[in-house]
Amino acid sequence: MRISFLLLTASLCASILLLAPATEGCGPGRGHGKRRLPKKLIPLGYKQFSPNVAEKTLGASGRPEGKITRNSERFKELTPNYNTDIIFKDEEDTGADRLMTQRCKDKLNSLAISVMNMWPGVKLRVTEGWDEDGHHSEDSLHYEGRAVDITTSDRDRDKYAMLARLAVEAGFDWVYYESKAHIHCSVKSEHSVAAKTGGCFPGDAQVTLEGGATKQMRDLQPGDRVLASSSADGRGPLLYSPVLSFLDLQPNVSKTFTLISTNTGHNITLTAAHLVFVTDCTAGLTKPRWEETAKGPFVDPGNEGRPSWEAGLRTVFASEVQPGQCVLTSQGEGTTLSVVTFVEEQRSTGLYAPLTQHGSVVVNSVLASCYAAVDDHLLAHWVVAPLRFFYSLMGPSEPQADGLHCYSWLLQKLGAMLLDRERFHPLGMEQRLT
Repeated sequence: MRISFLLLTASLCASILLLAPATEGCGPGRGHGKRRLPKKLIPLGYKQFSPNVAEKTLGASGRPEGKITRNSERFKELTPNYNTDIIFKDEEDTGADRLMTQRCKDKLNSLAISVMNMWPGVKLRVTEGWDEDGHHSEDSLHYEGRAVDITTSDRDRDKYAMLARLAVEAGFDWVYYESKAHIHCSVKSEHSVAAKTGGCFPGDAQVTLEGGATKQMRDLQPGDRVLASSSADGRGPLLYSPVLSFLDLQPNVSKTFTLISTNTGHNITLTAAHLVFVTDCTAGLTKPRWEETAKGPFVDPGNEGRPSWEAGLRTVFASEVQPGQCVLTSQGEGTTLSVVTFVEEQRSTGLYAPLTQHGSVVVNSVLASCYAAVDDHLLAHWVVAPLRFFYSLMGPSEPQADGLHCYSWLLQKLGAMLLDRERFHPLGMEQRLT
């Protein structure tokens, strides 16, 4: 009966999501029953790049892994592209521009189709591919076959802004309208794509239990009550929220995580696509907004009204957190602001994504969302409401098998159909939504 009810709940969520586009724009006129219009493509502006992060960061194409030469072991990672719908300049006459990683080849072939559909009679043109002659900067992804510079075959520069947009839609991990003469596109390495994951914490991350004790993620169980925010937007007092289930659970997997360190010594480690609460450090660095416990909140009289930092409180992907921003950290059972001092990557073992009743969790004394991959914490909290309602009626989940929760899998499929690609973190969407 539990399985049937869960499937029914998931189906209800699917129905709600499918109706979302019609209900979001409530107002006069027809809305229900209309076919969705084709997505409007907005050209990139000159010198604009997408996503809006540096190319060699985790949120884009990732770090360089070293030059590939014809004599190196990694040369076998490159594959030639003989697609007749693509024109390769190949000014060196060595075939180097045709060599690229499989991921780059797949995205390029997809883009070639889009170009012909957008401009009949026009083909995609590659001016630079793999570079074996040292014509680019020291850490260029051209040396690894992970980058291409492209134009259209008619070299009509008025088309290049839209060409850049088509490259984004084709799935390149970073697209840059670099010059009036070409568009630069790059992809993640094959290794990082294989290691892609949604949003989780490592096994040695710690949560605070009711009573003040701490427990590592690897030991956490549904039914445990952990420190979290009482409000969905993170602005409420802290309380102890029950762990309902795990949206992902992979104890033996080793992954690359983002480490966020603060000036108060509180460090949180989570995957790049996971959401964390941040704000601008404009006020209240030393004075907590709340002195709160599970028994009820108490507002500091010297901090009356809405502080400026609270108005700017939001969630961002862990990979987008910048030094100088502030995160919310617990101080006993109260909260304060801590300044981010540095952000770096590190390898850790275990993937744990606990779902609490309130949608947030304090991990290593830093407040984080329970959700990942999609850029909107409140949206994620809303679409997971049926699952949380189910567990609130039936009680926390029984011990579950390792892997992605079936509800997360369902949301991934629905999200891919209903939301723009840019709403998702590049390291989260291809496998999971939460």
